[in-house]
Amino acid sequence: MQKRLFGSRLWWAIPFGIAVFLSAGGCRRTKPPAVDAPRLNDKVMLRDITFYSHALNRDTVYRVIMPRQIGMGQRLPVVYLLHGGGGSYRDWSNYSDVGRLAEHGLILVMPEGDESYYTNAASRPEDRYEDFITTDLISDVEDRFPVTLGRAHRAIIGVSMGGFGAVKNALKHPGLFAFVGGLSSALDVPSRPFSIKRYGQWRHHRSIFGPWQSEQQHNNDPFALARTADAGAAPYLFLTCGDKEGLLVANRQFAPLLEQRHFRYEFHAVPGGHDWNQWNGQIGNCFDVLRQKLD
Repeated sequence: MQKRLFGSRLWWAIPFGIAVFLSAGGCRRTKPPAVDAPRLNDKVMLRDITFYSHALNRDTVYRVIMPRQIGMGQRLPVVYLLHGGGGSYRDWSNYSDVGRLAEHGLILVMPEGDESYYTNAASRPEDRYEDFITTDLISDVEDRFPVTLGRAHRAIIGVSMGGFGAVKNALKHPGLFAFVGGLSSALDVPSRPFSIKRYGQWRHHRSIFGPWQSEQQHNNDPFALARTADAGAAPYLFLTCGDKEGLLVANRQFAPLLEQRHFRYEFHAVPGGHDWNQWNGQIGNCFDVLRQKLD
């Protein structure tokens, strides 16, 4: 009888263990070999920059698209573009038409964010991605390129994980950006409850945001930040989400909070799913509003 009982438990445990193993493997997905085919025209130029980040304590990379012709002494506004989970610094240039917008007097900067949610990880002191974005990256860009200095000439936009990073970091550092765009922003990530079906995702999120309901989680939760931030000092928020996305619920909950606290913002539920086809369709409108808000 004891042998039979052990066998039944063993066979129950094997598929569970396999599921946990596979799920855990999703914490740091290995990116497939990238086919780099930026969408550019002859009026813009592209440069990839590798530099040492003190926040990350290692070399990292970012991509820049800017007008090919810039007048002597001319300086331009800068827009930081954050990629989503599973993506890379190449995504914006490869999967959207944002490159053509640089010809109208903008410098576009696309950093490598890995799977960081652009946050200083709770359990990995070498992954201080918030400090990387808000300090190291901005400093290096302003040293190398003819960008106009100051908050009034600086914007940040992201998709999915990058939308979370853009909104969260703009609320935490209101003196840095005049405009923030979040396309399909994963705003609920820090407060997502435990799910055995997504054990690997949960473990990855906890490595970044700390234990459940910890101070680290609270300090990086866009909902908590929006409840306490100075709405008058915050940047203008441009938010969109596809009507076929699971993230629509969180975005629809976030918008009334901004309204209640008198933030300057707009939110659009738009047709489409969680993909570049949908995001590319929103970029034109996003940049139209951006130009109105930047000095």
